[in-house]
Amino acid sequence: MSTKSNRIEFHHVLEEIYGGNNPHVYFQPPENIQMQYPAIVYNRYNIKNNNSNNNVYLQGVTFQVIVIDKNPDSDIVDRISKYPTARFSRHYTVNNLNHDVFMITYNKFL
Repeated sequence: MSTKSNRIEFHHVLEEIYGGNNPHVYFQPPENIQMQYPAIVYNRYNIKNNNSNNNVYLQGVTFQVIVIDKNPDSDIVDRISKYPTARFSRHYTVNNLNHDVFMITYNKFL
């Protein structure tokens, strides 16, 4: 399984966490895209391989996930925080938008 397929699977996980019919989930959005809020923005942060017998049997891809919402008490933050490997990193506000940053590792057996 490639890191791309891991990322696509994780994208679907984030869409489910977001909920609703039209989730605003973005992977490394370019600057010219007009994002809609609330939104989840994520990028790849780290890849960790677990080896056995000179082969990778488990790959953990860590993503930086940012929930951006006008609401400081966003339900999306609550749902993301309950993901099993989620670690809250920090909170900040820019242009009256709240940003909650998480590090989430998505593990896949290969």
